[in-house]
Amino acid sequence: MLITTRETRRWMVPRGWLIKKLGPLGTGLREAFEEAGVAGEGGPAIGSFRYLKRLRSGQSQAVRVELFAMAVNEQADDWPERAERIREWYPHARAAELVEEPELRELLAVFPEKLASGAD
Repeated sequence: MLITTRETRRWMVPRGWLIKKLGPLGTGLREAFEEAGVAGEGGPAIGSFRYLKRLRSGQSQAVRVELFAMAVNEQADDWPERAERIREWYPHARAAELVEEPELRELLAVFPEKLASGAD
């Protein structure tokens, strides 16, 4: 599943700034609901990727995102950022073609193999 970013409308996975009390997986689950309206069980870490995040100031900051698998068992019709994003489901190979970030593209391309091997 991919979502569009708010500003540039490019395809991306849900992600956000780490919430220390939730940890990386908990933060990912929260962001998945807020940005895409999906809920479920968090799975293994699939890997990480880097990208340039555009800040409200207009500047960019290099960030690293840890990507987790998620077994989605609920998809809301309404969610906090629904008016700001598009959510679409794609086969992993098509999702890899749609994202711009090279490292994320690589992770999505091998997602089934990573998941089958227990990931990182």
